[in-house]
Amino acid sequence: MATNKPEIKAFFDEPTNTVSYLVWDPATKDAAVVDPVLDFDHKSGEANVTAADTLLAEAARLGLRIGRVLETHVHADHLSAAPYIKQKTGAPVCIGEHIRDVQQIFRPVFNAADVSGDGSEFDHLFTDGERFAIGGIEAEVIYTPGHTPACVSYRIGDAVFVGDTMFMPDYGTARADFPGGDAHALYRSIRRILSLPPQTRLFMCHDYKAPGRDQYAWETTVAEEKARNVQVHDGVSEEEFVAKRVARDKTLSTPLLLLPSIQVNMRAGHFPPAEANGVRYLKVPLKLGA
Repeated sequence: MATNKPEIKAFFDEPTNTVSYLVWDPATKDAAVVDPVLDFDHKSGEANVTAADTLLAEAARLGLRIGRVLETHVHADHLSAAPYIKQKTGAPVCIGEHIRDVQQIFRPVFNAADVSGDGSEFDHLFTDGERFAIGGIEAEVIYTPGHTPACVSYRIGDAVFVGDTMFMPDYGTARADFPGGDAHALYRSIRRILSLPPQTRLFMCHDYKAPGRDQYAWETTVAEEKARNVQVHDGVSEEEFVAKRVARDKTLSTPLLLLPSIQVNMRAGHFPPAEANGVRYLKVPLKLGA
């Protein structure tokens, strides 16, 4: 019998506070992976696939067929394991079509001449409102810019994977000060998510344990966010939200893995091409003070 309720298993990566997901149709065992993490040690430059293998092992244990890798955006805090998942399963790597904007912003920053600027590193670029299916469960792409210009959320049955657009009610929302970010757009994207039915399940891409909470959490509902989100609950105007979001963003430090993450993730999770000595490098653009 058809269902509108996918099964979901979360995988929390504490070093980056990132949540990846397996989501599947329990009737057909067709599945997708959302926002997979590549383990990366910033100090040594060493990467491994421990987290991705854990996810794949669980999919195998459950008898799932992974048919898509879904990226919510070009992450700035972890490297994507999408190419590895694709290598192991054949699943295409998908992202929103505005990845082109992100590539065009950051290609000159890193002098990344190999980056296409047209998103062709990815297997499929979703448009706003595009529909697909995971087994017998309908899915829809919701364009939710603001944190970055390319963010999308995925509505899969009664669940929505919101990426970094918002966090648990006691923590608030994503920052909007990265290049191409926009606090006004973020507010409107959040209101779009919160216009969904109250019982809709929402799954976060990150959690940092809000003050007073001693456990990580990543699942909530539209109703809970509307009632209790500390930054954007019902009654908060766009102007009020933007003023507070902009002020808070000015106090935030640069994420540790921002520079490596953007270089890798705008290439669909691939490292930059090797140089003449056969070694691949991640660049750090220097800003020299007076």
